[in-house]
Amino acid sequence: MSSLFSSLSISASGMTAERQRAEVLVENIANADTTRTANGGPYRRQDVIFQSQDVGSPFSSIFDTQMSSQGTGVAISQVITDQSDPERRYMPGHPDADKDGYVAFPKVNPAEDMVDLLGASRSYQANVSAISAVKDMIQRSIDLFR
Repeated sequence: MSSLFSSLSISASGMTAERQRAEVLVENIANADTTRTANGGPYRRQDVIFQSQDVGSPFSSIFDTQMSSQGTGVAISQVITDQSDPERRYMPGHPDADKDGYVAFPKVNPAEDMVDLLGASRSYQANVSAISAVKDMIQRSIDLFR
């Protein structure tokens, strides 16, 4: 039963990481045309970097004395910001145009970020399905003891 509780923690870590990834992707999409930020210059695209992380289950602390039950989950190690040069478009009437009439736009591809967002959503749903399966197994185990 202890490993079932660890499975819940592993899936929960995946759900947390995918939610944070989705937030970053939505921010990228929302700022695809932002030419001026508080820091100056155009918005800079962000990406998340996942890393494996040991996950213990808070539910199975009683069983930990009898069994070693740690799994490997996922966490976000960092959010990196794109440092490449922004895309320049000739728009002389734009308020953020430079002296030559060019405006710096973020290097954000909304179609690519939408595909990544769909992947994050499906990964989140896969973790929800895994948690539901573990929950059903725990319930069946309890029913067997009756």
